[in-house]
Amino acid sequence: METKGSSSLSRFAMRRRDPDPKSAALLVIDMQNYFAAMAAPIIPSIRAAIDCCRSAGVPVIFTRHRHRSPEDYGMLGEWWGGDLIFDGTPESELMPEVGRRDGEPVVQKHTYSGFQGTGLEAMLRDMGRSEVIVTGVMTNLCCETTARDAFLKGFRVFFSADATATSSREMHEATLLNLGYGFAYLVDCQVLKRALAKV
Repeated sequence: METKGSSSLSRFAMRRRDPDPKSAALLVIDMQNYFAAMAAPIIPSIRAAIDCCRSAGVPVIFTRHRHRSPEDYGMLGEWWGGDLIFDGTPESELMPEVGRRDGEPVVQKHTYSGFQGTGLEAMLRDMGRSEVIVTGVMTNLCCETTARDAFLKGFRVFFSADATATSSREMHEATLLNLGYGFAYLVDCQVLKRALAKV
């Protein structure tokens, strides 16, 4: 029986390629308490992706979305009103279930893209990484925007079909359709385990 991830791959993947463990970095997007209910179903897939990346020597980088003042809201303030994630609140912290280890970077951001004003691109370049594997929440907002930005900055993008989540299947699949068509190679945990085991 197909998993949700493998089913999505067969439906939406336009091209196939495996990530290169020597070139890739894993991005774990916004796995924070604010999104706990949405993220809970993908925790096993997130942990599997993190574990196989660590075993293969692939750097794991987390992002954390938070706002400090109205000056950094940008259009998100208009769009979402008061429903924002504020620094210093329990909701802004990474979910303990994700299992971040000491020393693994946490990129602080205040908009959808993990690259916008964060230093993430320079961090990846300094690591000698030219590929990113995108996991986390929300599929169609921060994950998709980060993936598109990565592509435009010249990174090869791998986007997880089973280690990303959002508020509806329709929005999740719309992102997979769009990214698979023009921006990213779609993967799931089985693909990552197979590819990264080649180290």
